[in-house]
Amino acid sequence: QVQLAESGGGLVQPGGSLRLSCAASGVISGIPVMNWYRQAPGNQRELIAQLTKSGSTSYTGSVKGRFTISRDNAKNTVYLQMNSLNVEDTAVYYCSLLAPGGIEYWGQGTQVTVSS
Repeated sequence: QVQLAESGGGLVQPGGSLRLSCAASGVISGIPVMNWYRQAPGNQRELIAQLTKSGSTSYTGSVKGRFTISRDNAKNTVYLQMNSLNVEDTAVYYCSLLAPGGIEYWGQGTQVTVSS
């Protein structure tokens, strides 16, 4: 069974930075696609960053140029570096792992609050 555990959320002032981590455990056959999603109150969960098995990255427009997704295969961990945060980035952030067989696993989420 694959398990994901996010960490690194918290309270930050506008313009600040945070780095989220997502540690994966369990047996995974092949290199999975890793995603970061977020869900703000009253909104649907949205995909904001993706890292494919080949190492390609993609971002939704609102975070492009400010957020960076990366992976440390040795640590089975994916990161989301978030810079120039603004109040609209306030949300619960989730990582997901899309296994080669098509099953998507989710973490429990970590709260990011941007406020002065």
